[in-house]
Amino acid sequence: MIARLPVTMAMSALLTSASGLPVGRGQQPGKPPPYYLLYSLDTQLSGPPFADLHDDVTFVYQVTCVSGPDPARPNSAGSADQGEWMADKAREAILGRDPATGLWLYPITVPGAKVTARRLDVEAGATSDPGDAIMSYVLRTAISLTST
Repeated sequence: MIARLPVTMAMSALLTSASGLPVGRGQQPGKPPPYYLLYSLDTQLSGPPFADLHDDVTFVYQVTCVSGPDPARPNSAGSADQGEWMADKAREAILGRDPATGLWLYPITVPGAKVTARRLDVEAGATSDPGDAIMSYVLRTAISLTST
């Protein structure tokens, strides 16, 4: 069986290292925007064939890109441009490949498992909260793994 927590921790580390922005797992990371929120969503399991000992699993994660005011500029607000830039960075981190080698730009390392596929599940796009001057952009990704 492939445990979800190590995959979630690897996804959080991947977003942090690839973007340079803080990531909160289901809650604000304790810093003002911009930041990412990472949510664990669906899980799809498929048992191995009779003679195969390797389990397969697909975990779906929601990445919410939270844009916000610039603390150095009074009366500033989050912007759709910043939200889209953050979504681009998240997509590149999760789905980006080196064109020369075809390898992932940012590996997801999970003990006892190998990532077999990554894909965009749904991209809901931008939403806003004018009262808080915050813009968010939501995308969901699916990460498939097999046990090693």
